[in-house]
Amino acid sequence: MKDLKGKVAVVTGASRGIGKGIAEGLGEAGATVYVTGRSESKENPPAPLTVQATAHSVTEFGGNGIAVALDHNVDEQVKALFDRVEVEQQRLDILVNNVYQIPETPALSGGFWEHPISLWDDQCGVGLRGYYVASTCAAPLMISRRGGLIVNISSRGGREYVFSTSYGVGKAGVDRMAKDMAVELKDYGCTALSLSPSKVKTEFILDMVAEGKMELDPSLAQSVRYSGRCVAALAMDPNVMERSGGVYTVSELAEVYGFTDPDRD
Repeated sequence: MKDLKGKVAVVTGASRGIGKGIAEGLGEAGATVYVTGRSESKENPPAPLTVQATAHSVTEFGGNGIAVALDHNVDEQVKALFDRVEVEQQRLDILVNNVYQIPETPALSGGFWEHPISLWDDQCGVGLRGYYVASTCAAPLMISRRGGLIVNISSRGGREYVFSTSYGVGKAGVDRMAKDMAVELKDYGCTALSLSPSKVKTEFILDMVAEGKMELDPSLAQSVRYSGRCVAALAMDPNVMERSGGVYTVSELAEVYGFTDPDRD
């Protein structure tokens, strides 16, 4: 059943990883999904790990994928995206803030004083400020229709120590942003919440495991599309506003909504 047919979503940072899986999960439910990211392809079929490849995948899953190559560090490009959505669709139902810039040298250990100051900009730049900018552009489209869902993709790093100080600060900010946006959006019928996947089989994580820099049992890890099914379930819930301001995990919402990991179907 295509319960999100006719609904419009924007998923930021969706050329790969969790963003790609979320875009695919929304496509699986029939949504039109604008896929953003910096990696693009002019080839046909498009090269993997590009916005065009994800958009193509969204369409194959049953939705309508639309690729938009942009840099979320450039506010004007972000605003142009939402202006385009308004012109083309006259609505926006779902925004998934997922864009993130992995540092060139990921900080997986050591003290904050041992890391370059630039790590802060990587962890708290586009991955935190970028969420705020996209939400600021998306909110008027949702408010005009008195309904919409903003999902901030976070991690347990917002609640406990993971990787580094700057990583934790960025994720805690993502969670707090959802809580406070929920307060300000309440009177307009719009929902904002924060969502944390667990251990997920992203390309980055699998590469780190292959290089011996991280340990992960793939049989116990989540598919990226598991998060997509979670966002789709939230978007289909007529009472989703009751969850506004909350910080949830994909696993706990799977117990509530009954969606399954496609790797275990």
